[in-house]
Amino acid sequence: MIIFQFNDESDISQWTIVDDVVMGGRSNGKFIQTSDGFGQFYGKVSLENNGGFSSVRYPLNNIDAANFTTFKIKVKGDGKMYQFRVKSNNQRHSYVFSFTTTKEWQEVIIPFNEMTASFRGNLLNIPNYDGSSLTEMAFLIGNKKEQSFKLLIEEIAVF
Repeated sequence: MIIFQFNDESDISQWTIVDDVVMGGRSNGKFIQTSDGFGQFYGKVSLENNGGFSSVRYPLNNIDAANFTTFKIKVKGDGKMYQFRVKSNNQRHSYVFSFTTTKEWQEVIIPFNEMTASFRGNLLNIPNYDGSSLTEMAFLIGNKKEQSFKLLIEEIAVF
């Protein structure tokens, strides 16, 4: 099941940037649709004022993914590490999976049971993601270094 597919007709108005500026940081992420129709998350991560992350998030209407076991995302990155994150039942914590991009298009396979619970960068001692509720998905970069970044996104699906 495709959750979001980027193309020339995609509505990206619900995708929002959340940077470390919410905590006083100075990172600056942006999200656009490219002329080829892909989602492009790009910008600069700054460590100033205890900053260090940028994210782009998309709200969902509580999708029941319990009959699925895996996310598949199609992305083209810049060789840097990113996180794919989801929220369940509008909880404060996220379920997180880190992946390293190549400079080519790639399919990243993310088993639900490998998505660990995290809140503000701290692992929580609760079960991994089970798919019973999907209320938000996000991409985040926060590699504890100042860096520019660019991630192209084509599709996010579950199977």
